[in-house]
Amino acid sequence: MLNLAAPLALAELGWVAMGVVDTMMAGRLGAAAVGAGSLGGILFYPIAAWGTGILLGMDTLVAQAFGAKNQPDCRRTLVNGIWLALGMSPLLGAVIWSIPSLLRVLGTNPHVMLLLVPFLKAFTWSIAPLFLFTAFRRYAQAVDIVKPVTFALVSANIVNFVGDWVLMYGHWGAPAMGLEGSGWSTTLARTYMAGVLLAAIVWHEHKTGNLLFYLSWRPDLARIRRLVALGLPAAAQFALEGAVFGAVAVLAARLDEASLAAHSIAVQVISATYMVPLGISSAAAVRVGHAVGRKDRQGVAASGWAALVLSVMFMGAAGAAFWIVPRWIVGIFIDDRGVVGIGAVLLRIAAFFELFDGVQVVATGALRGLGDTRSPMLAHFAGYWIIGLPVAYVLCFPLGWGAAGIWVGLCAALIPIGAALVLVWRSQVAGTDGKRGRRTAQLF
Repeated sequence: MLNLAAPLALAELGWVAMGVVDTMMAGRLGAAAVGAGSLGGILFYPIAAWGTGILLGMDTLVAQAFGAKNQPDCRRTLVNGIWLALGMSPLLGAVIWSIPSLLRVLGTNPHVMLLLVPFLKAFTWSIAPLFLFTAFRRYAQAVDIVKPVTFALVSANIVNFVGDWVLMYGHWGAPAMGLEGSGWSTTLARTYMAGVLLAAIVWHEHKTGNLLFYLSWRPDLARIRRLVALGLPAAAQFALEGAVFGAVAVLAARLDEASLAAHSIAVQVISATYMVPLGISSAAAVRVGHAVGRKDRQGVAASGWAALVLSVMFMGAAGAAFWIVPRWIVGIFIDDRGVVGIGAVLLRIAAFFELFDGVQVVATGALRGLGDTRSPMLAHFAGYWIIGLPVAYVLCFPLGWGAAGIWVGLCAALIPIGAALVLVWRSQVAGTDGKRGRRTAQLF
C-alpha cells in the first residue's frame, strides 16, 4: 500500500504546488490580479470537479478488471473514459464561459472583471486536457503505471512556472499578457500532463503488443452509462464538499480582516496535509478493486484497513503538530501577531478533526474500489450541510465565536463523516450479514 500511495500522495502535493505558484506569480501584478485569479479558480473548479468526479468511476471498473486479469476490459474502459472526457469538455466549458455575464449582473467590481474575463476564457481551454489527464491517470494507476503520474504532476510545475514567467511578464519575445498569461500557462501545463501520461500508456502498450490499438474505438454507450452511474455520486460529493468550503469562506469574509486572513491560511494548511490521505485514497481504490477482481475477500479487507492505518499515522502526526506548534505554522505565512493568534486557535481546533478528515477520504477511496460511491455522497451531505454548516453559522454569529465557531462547525461535520464511513466500510467487508454485506458478497 505504501509503495503505491507514496507516489500518488507526492503527485497530489504537486497539484497543490501549481496553484501556489500561480498565486505567487500573480502577486507581482497587484491585489486585483490576485483577487481575479482566485475568483477565477473558485468559479472554475466546482464545475470542473463534476467532470473529474464522473471519471472516478474508472477506478472501480479498471481496477476490478485488472485484478481479474481481464486486460481487454481495462482497455475498453479507457477508450470510453476518453470519449466521456471529450464529450463533457465543451458542455462544461460553455457553462464556465457563461459565468462572466452573470457576474456583471451581480455588480462585480469592473476592474476585477477586466482582468477576470480574459483569464477565465484562457483558463477554460484547459478543461479538455484536464479531463483527458484524469481519464489517463485513473487508467494508469489502476494498472500499476504509477511513476509517470507523479512525474507528470511534479514536472508540470516547472512548465507552469516557465509559462507564467514568459506569458505573464512578456519574456523571450512573448507579449506581456498579465493575468491572462497565467490562464494560458495553466492550459499549457495541463496539456503537457495529458501528453506525458498518453506517452506512458502508448509505451506500455508497445511493450505489451499494442493491444489497445486493435480494440474498437467506437463509444460503448452501456459502459459510458455505467461510468456515469458510478461517477455521479462522486461528482456530487466533490460539489457538496467544495460548496461548503465556499460557504464558510463567505461566512469568514463577513468577519474582520485578521479573522479572514487567519481562516484563509488555516485552510491552506489543512489542504496541504489533506493531499497525503487523498493520495492514499487513490491507492486504496486501486488495491481494493484489484482484490475484488481476483475474488480475494481477505485482500479487500487488508487493503482497505492498511490504507486507513497509513492515513491515521500521517494525519495523527499532522494533528499533533497543529496542537503543539500552531503559531509557528501560521507564522510561516504571515508576520502579524493578530492573524497568528487567531490562526493558532483555528489550527488547534483542526487538530481534533484532522484524523477524521484523513479517515473519511481514505474510506471513500476504499468504498469506491468496491463500487460504492453513494454512501460517501450521503455522508458528506448529512455531515456538512445538515450538521456542520448550521453549527458553524450559529456559533460564528448568534453566539459570537467568530472564526473559531466556523471551525468548530467543520469539526462537527468531519468527525461524524469519518466515523460513519469507517462503519460503512467495516460493514461492507465484515461478511454477508445485513443488506450491505449480502450485496458486497455478490462481488465474490
